[in-house]
Amino acid sequence: MTSLSLWWKNYSELGVAALLGVAGFLVLWDASTITAPYSMGDPVGPKAVPRIVGVMLLVCAAGLVVQVLRGRSAPAEEGEDIEPGTPTDWKTVLPLIALLVITSSIVDAAGWVIAGFVLFWGAAATLGSRHWVRDPIIALVLSTTSFYGFYLGLGIRLPAGLLEGVL
Repeated sequence: MTSLSLWWKNYSELGVAALLGVAGFLVLWDASTITAPYSMGDPVGPKAVPRIVGVMLLVCAAGLVVQVLRGRSAPAEEGEDIEPGTPTDWKTVLPLIALLVITSSIVDAAGWVIAGFVLFWGAAATLGSRHWVRDPIIALVLSTTSFYGFYLGLGIRLPAGLLEGVL
């Protein structure tokens, strides 16, 4: 084992810290580009939450760097039921990626309820569920519930698509 690969083995969590730091800076930069008029009814404004998230990402990145450099790395996983040398199951991963691409491409035209139904039912089938009556019912409940949860709970309108006027 070369010294560089040994160093990466001991300090690989610094890569995660770097990703957290980059994400924190990106969130803060993006928050600084938000242009919204000041409102007396909303004294906090739309920049508050992204700023808090960005700062917390930077704090987590800094804390992780300190912990790794002090030698307090996370212990290796021992309780998992997997072998570290097991190859990726592409027969599962590729259909899931295809489902995400299909969902993102049909969500505007078909609407979230239909696209979410396809996503949830397809993911269940891809991951091995063979309950052909129960799974589509659960997928329909999940997609409809999330549609109304976003609309009624958060005030975010997801696309209704083909079901415009029905939902």
